[in-house]
Amino acid sequence: MLEIEFTKAIKKDLKKYQYQKDILLALHEVIGILASQHPLPSKNRNHHLTGNWVNHRECHVKNDVLLIYQIDGNILFLTRFGSHSELF
Repeated sequence: MLEIEFTKAIKKDLKKYQYQKDILLALHEVIGILASQHPLPSKNRNHHLTGNWVNHRECHVKNDVLLIYQIDGNILFLTRFGSHSELF
C-alpha cells in the first residue's frame, strides 16, 4: 500500500468541498483504489498529463471533479482537486 501525501494546494482545494459529502465519499474511494495500487475503473478516465503537469496523472472523481496526483516510488502525492475550470 502506498503512503499518501497531501500537498498544501490540495488541502486548500478540499476545503471548498467540505460540505459536499457525495463528492468526498467518491474521492475517498478513488484514493483507496490508488493507494492499494489497483487499476481505476474506466469511468474514472485515468490518464497522463502533459505540459506543466508532466509526470502527473488525472482522474475523474465525479463528472467534472478531477484529482491530479503523482506516484513516486512508494508515495502517492495528491496534488490538486477540483473542477476542470478551476485546475486548468
